[in-house]
Amino acid sequence: MAISKQKKQQTVAQLKEMLGRSQAVILSEYRGLTATQMAAVRNRLRPLDSKFVVAKNSLLARSLQEAGMPVPDDMLKGPTAIGFCFGDFREPTRTLWDFARETDILVIKGGLLGDSVLSSETVRSLMNLPSTETLRAQALAGIQAPASGLVGVLDGALSGLLRVFEARAEQMGTA
Repeated sequence: MAISKQKKQQTVAQLKEMLGRSQAVILSEYRGLTATQMAAVRNRLRPLDSKFVVAKNSLLARSLQEAGMPVPDDMLKGPTAIGFCFGDFREPTRTLWDFARETDILVIKGGLLGDSVLSSETVRSLMNLPSTETLRAQALAGIQAPASGLVGVLDGALSGLLRVFEARAEQMGTA
């Protein structure tokens, strides 16, 4: 059954809106998944501030183009399901990979992160990235390390100088 032009425009607008809000987009092939399995993966992603949507490749390509994002033509072949990660993308990515491993049906084709097209291997590595808080803590530690080292060096030099003065004062006091 053909989709009306108005329905297509509405779908493109919805996809474009979700693309704009999404931190990462994961493209997968869902051929062979049952309705129950699709509902299961959607239920797993819902608490992670993510959505799993099926869309026609042509409408997704048009949405990506209108959103100013790259269009990965090689990934838009066959039935495509899109995982939108609106919050932190590590857990939804892990959830999709786990589901793909469990079912042996879902295939992760790749994804988008900002203006970058990601291969399936790169998408897999996203789930192993440290959290934003961990990255901030590591950056802060890297910034603080030189200052801490300088304080340690100055403290050691001042302590040594103080010991020299104390030893000299003892020598002068006994003489």
